[in-house]
Amino acid sequence: MTIAIRGIRQDSQLTARAAARLEAALASLHVAPISARVTFFDDNGPRGGLGMRCAISVGVPYRPLIRVDHVALTSRLAFDGAFASLERQLERYRQRNRDIKRRPKKYFAAKRLLTAGLEKPGAPARAKRRKAG
Repeated sequence: MTIAIRGIRQDSQLTARAAARLEAALASLHVAPISARVTFFDDNGPRGGLGMRCAISVGVPYRPLIRVDHVALTSRLAFDGAFASLERQLERYRQRNRDIKRRPKKYFAAKRLLTAGLEKPGAPARAKRRKAG
């Protein structure tokens, strides 16, 4: 998996922090993500104000692209907000996979509970046949 970080020129600490946190968050997925991209850009330009935007895009196999963004005063706050939103999206992804895996077990357990009182105790499941000889 490749992590591409764009838009930060001089902030090597934020680049390292973003890469480390993304690797840790994406390592817990069931399937390996194809790519991850973090993009920083200034919405307002030199005017100042609330304008640093961080957009995170994660490509996961067999699913649509997961894309989150957040706008804040600084690029670090923008990354923290976008990363929190990404963690919520990834938790939904994990929950969906967990629910899909549990479905057959749920029906099997329900069938056993429904038929538990109707079976005769000690009765063989299959009758043995004797050979005529």
